[in-house]
Amino acid sequence: MFTRIKDFEYWWPQQIEKTQKVMKHLNDRSLAHEVAPGARTLGRIAWHVVQTIPEMMSHTGLKVEGPSESAPVPTSARVIARAYDESAQSLLKEVASKWTDETLEVKDQMYGQVWKRGDTLAALIFHEIHHRGQMIVLMRQAGIKVPGVYGPAKEEWALYGMPVPEV
Repeated sequence: MFTRIKDFEYWWPQQIEKTQKVMKHLNDRSLAHEVAPGARTLGRIAWHVVQTIPEMMSHTGLKVEGPSESAPVPTSARVIARAYDESAQSLLKEVASKWTDETLEVKDQMYGQVWKRGDTLAALIFHEIHHRGQMIVLMRQAGIKVPGVYGPAKEEWALYGMPVPEV
């Protein structure tokens, strides 16, 4: 849970950078990759990450730029990545300009529960981390180069002059 705006302003840009790394490795063909028939596609998960920022934060009264929940999944990976950047930056600006540390204690109706706004910001980050992990697994299955997010990916160890760890 966040109790200070400056803590969110520290952590959110780090999450933006990590998600951008993943989004920028997507390509148009990869968006259709699904883990199983009838399951979400890689493009659908990426778009869900984008859509959740304005959707979730609308419950707190913030007006974050971004696609509506009903907006169809784009067929362009660049469009998804650009929409993510816009929504993520819009959230940062909205929080910085409209909330105070005290605002983080305000409670809102959120998915049938009552959450403090500081908890909502934390939940948004955890939600994004969860889906970013799903995207990375689907990317590997689709044969896309996977970026290191919290350390080097298998393909990146050589950049550090190190052998790939044994599996």
